[in-house]
Amino acid sequence: MTTAEFVLRDGTLVDATTDGTAMDLLIRDGKIVGHLAPGTPVDASIPVKSAKGLHVFPGLIDAHVHFGFGEKITEYKTETIYAAQGGFTTVLGYFLNNEAYADVFQREQGYAKTRAYIDYAFHFSTANEDHIKELADYVKTYGVTSFKYFMNFKGEEGRYLGLDGTDDGYFYELLAKAASLGDIKVVCHTENIEIVNRIRSRIQAEGGSTLKDWSMAKPAFTEAESSVRAMYFAEHLGAQIYIPHISTRLALDEVRKWRGRYDKIFVETCPHYLTHTEDSDLGGMGKANPPFRSADDVDAMWEGLRDGSINVVASDHCPRKRVTKDKPLWLASQGFPGTATILPVLLHEGYHKGRLSLRRIAEVLTSAPARIFNVAPAKGSLKVGSDADITLVDINLARVVNPAELGSYSDYSLYEGQTFKGWPVETIVRGKTVMANGKITGQPGYGSYIFRSLATPTTGASA
Repeated sequence: MTTAEFVLRDGTLVDATTDGTAMDLLIRDGKIVGHLAPGTPVDASIPVKSAKGLHVFPGLIDAHVHFGFGEKITEYKTETIYAAQGGFTTVLGYFLNNEAYADVFQREQGYAKTRAYIDYAFHFSTANEDHIKELADYVKTYGVTSFKYFMNFKGEEGRYLGLDGTDDGYFYELLAKAASLGDIKVVCHTENIEIVNRIRSRIQAEGGSTLKDWSMAKPAFTEAESSVRAMYFAEHLGAQIYIPHISTRLALDEVRKWRGRYDKIFVETCPHYLTHTEDSDLGGMGKANPPFRSADDVDAMWEGLRDGSINVVASDHCPRKRVTKDKPLWLASQGFPGTATILPVLLHEGYHKGRLSLRRIAEVLTSAPARIFNVAPAKGSLKVGSDADITLVDINLARVVNPAELGSYSDYSLYEGQTFKGWPVETIVRGKTVMANGKITGQPGYGSYIFRSLATPTTGASA
């Protein structure tokens, strides 16, 4: 369906307010322009698209993907195809650079704008003094309103990404600057590397080689303590922080306590912390940072999703090849692909097992990331005036995970061979279908950069 105007008929709408409402949508020029009672007559000239038997979600948003770990130019094609296969209409990608971002932005835009199949935005990581000095310019000129800080990158820890080591004084200045600019999120990787380094050295010397050893080298305390420090700094300075990939009950409980005194704290977890434990036998294939945790921590992540303590589910997608992972534990690369299987995980393990409602799944994948990262109201909603970003879902479709069918530069999946019940069957970006029934129908370069202002984001900008 590529017409400028059509009616989406007979679907069941799902968003953060409803588990299912029968309603038709009128789409015109890439926008939702009307909500119609089912069967409402329209002019005969307007095409009708059937969504019968399907749930109609706002277009899904993955707020945590990494560019630069696949094939650095063509990954804007492969990874947005992969995202579209998973029902995602928007991704927010992290840049990890030590240099100032003017040249980085222009270079990456040059790669992305002719290759992306879906809409995209960027987070900038901060690691040197120029980044703090130029923060206001990044907001004004490039429409970037979120900045990552690695609390673990002290000394030489971040050198594998080319990032300088910093300290708490730098973190303090970054948060103060962000707070002065308004609705800015500082994304804080929470890890006390000084403790990790000591424990990791001991475990390596003792011959530890399993995912449980990897988890023991980065115990829950090191995530929780640094989360408390980040929240204390943020409260003191009036800054907003976003804690990505939270993985432990200990850290999540500290967030719950702190929100009683300061509420500008947002939290994300990832699907692998909902499905895998440190007892997994995946070896290097399952190496991530944070590591897989205990069964109790997995339970805690589901509890946090149910009670609202966790705001967002995102992938931490990293499109590495299998060959970089299939190594002894300490030599294996960290991270793995994940965007395309987020929704099947949440439907199969969450909805169908009675852990999560459909509206809650919609909230953590659409309205919450849109609001937190300043892409609302255009994204993350089915309201009149929003972009016609729509994910059509068959909640009863059973499908085996086959990485070869999903399109990523990466060539494996944590869930390879597993059958999940509940899959997206069509991905619509600004009124145009880019994926239907597992086949990519869109065109490279259709995806637009989202220039995020602190008021209203716009698509199509090319700052």
